[in-house]
Amino acid sequence: MVAITLPDGSVKSFPQPVSGVDVATAIGPGLAKAALAMKVDGALVDLKKVIDRDARIEIVTGKSPEALELIRHDVAHVLAEAVQELYPGTQITFGPATEDGFYYDFVREQPFTPDDFGKIEARMKEIIDRNEEIVREEWQGADAVKHFESTGEKYKAEWVQEIANRGEKISIYRQGKWLDLCVGPHLPSTGKLPKAFKLTKLSGAYWRGDAKNAQLQRIYGTAWASESDLKAHLTRLEEAEKRDHRRLGREMDLFHVQEEAAGSVFWHPKGWTLWRTLEGYIRRRLEDGGYVEVKTPQLVDRRLWEQSGHWDKFKDAMFLATPRAEGASVEEGDRVYAIKPMNCPCHVQIFKQGLKSYRDLPLRLAEFGACHRYEPSGALHGIMRVRAFTQDDAHIFCTEDQITAESIKFCDLLRQVYGDLGFSDVRVKFSDRPAIRAGEDAIWDKAEKALKDASKAAGLETTLNPGEGAFYGPKLEFVLRDTIGRDWQCGTLQVDFVLPERLDASYVGEDGAKHRPVMLHRAIFGSFERFIGIVIENYAGKLPLWLAPVQGIVATIVSDADDYAREVVKKARAAGLRVDPDLRNEKIGYKVREHTLAKVPLLLAVGRREAEQGTVAVRRLGTGSDAQETLALDEAIARFAKEADVPHA
Repeated sequence: MVAITLPDGSVKSFPQPVSGVDVATAIGPGLAKAALAMKVDGALVDLKKVIDRDARIEIVTGKSPEALELIRHDVAHVLAEAVQELYPGTQITFGPATEDGFYYDFVREQPFTPDDFGKIEARMKEIIDRNEEIVREEWQGADAVKHFESTGEKYKAEWVQEIANRGEKISIYRQGKWLDLCVGPHLPSTGKLPKAFKLTKLSGAYWRGDAKNAQLQRIYGTAWASESDLKAHLTRLEEAEKRDHRRLGREMDLFHVQEEAAGSVFWHPKGWTLWRTLEGYIRRRLEDGGYVEVKTPQLVDRRLWEQSGHWDKFKDAMFLATPRAEGASVEEGDRVYAIKPMNCPCHVQIFKQGLKSYRDLPLRLAEFGACHRYEPSGALHGIMRVRAFTQDDAHIFCTEDQITAESIKFCDLLRQVYGDLGFSDVRVKFSDRPAIRAGEDAIWDKAEKALKDASKAAGLETTLNPGEGAFYGPKLEFVLRDTIGRDWQCGTLQVDFVLPERLDASYVGEDGAKHRPVMLHRAIFGSFERFIGIVIENYAGKLPLWLAPVQGIVATIVSDADDYAREVVKKARAAGLRVDPDLRNEKIGYKVREHTLAKVPLLLAVGRREAEQGTVAVRRLGTGSDAQETLALDEAIARFAKEADVPHA
């Protein structure tokens, strides 16, 4: 007998080994029809898997949390089958599910184009209509290699050979006449799949993610449990396209990037005004929080990075430099410097200058540190993913007893800052020890316990992000959800017992002996460049008045009002408003359209009547002419100056 425990705690006994199909059928025909897969003692497996022991089983249906990833993985296989049917000779490589869909990488001499998508999608729907049975098979390594070599699938053959060399089982999924190497699990048949999918874009990729290997063609798609979910997602994509910071950056004249400085940003006057406003805001918040600001070198000898452990972990991402100036000594010419990719080792050097006492702790060192990391050119994305960036970085040197209090203080500050910038939905991930790390397990046990205790004391609800801690300590990752539901990981808090030890930092305790400080690594924005991009997209360019680089335009309706417009600008600027004049000999409608495109929050129109009466006709961004109001000049300036106050200034 096999005893199967169901989620409600009830037990069903079967006289012989059973599959998930048998269990679902025994519960009821409705569940049997809806069943997609099952969980056996918590592990997700195929519905057809035979269970020959007592186990706890949960049937997975389209309403289960696990369903969407299953659907997306299966749709990826259907994509691959459709492509190979339509374009014989195309090789397949890998095709996983992603956060909102799937992709598959192909090898084909002729490039795919978006024009191919309609044809491929139609064939995918045919495959679903065929209701092809999906069956898992286990093959001998030699047989699998022989098969893929015989069908011209050299990439699959290479990968299968490596699996076979490790002595692992070769798991093959057959889908009708088509098959692929895969660990699964999968649905019982293609007919179980909804047709709520769409191919979305093309990109290049490299075999096994290595730029030294052959280039592949990647087809992306999105898949959902229903047509309504798909439609909602596509609407979100359209909205995201409207909010793309690269397009808005051009329209608002904020910044640009170009090939001659790949991964670096050229900030225009308006963009730099936005930067400086944000920097001034966070600087005041840090000063109020007891931080002291420092500045550390850009070029640092590799020996410091070796001592800290960053050289082993980040060497491939570092930009290196050696002295080549005329007259440089041989000894100096042999030295290798790294353009700093992070600030932490440099902050330890400042801490080590002079004898520190327990009375000096906590010491909070902040830096708007310019860092450089090599990102592959294909990964660069506007100002969101760059090679040169500025961190709002800080390191808190404290005692073990101060970890909780400092963590609470930081979390309170972080939530206030995010709230001021319009982000109220913040999720927190707890990232524990990675596989490759520095420090003994006992140190990691202590660091993880300290961070967990601090998180609880700070009132944070966290979800586990296993294995994603830094190499020197566990961390909290703060994820913002924007106005259209996208998540952005920005802030971090890390507890570090390792770097102070490696870099020999110490303080004199109350007992007169030397002790190691604990180092809390923390950031709120993460990087200015990326955070500004997030803010632009969150507000679709319609920034709050205090953040807008140009807060208002005084536009003349007739040239007779030019002198009055200059007076309005002068008074507004005296009140601290960032206001510019538009005295061009253009129709007011043209001016309104142009400044609306540039996302200027306030348009103050002035003509003969306004000049005579000392008023301004005010139109706000996003409102029509019927929402225009006329205000006395002094009243308007006082109102907008108050509205433009920087939070916590």
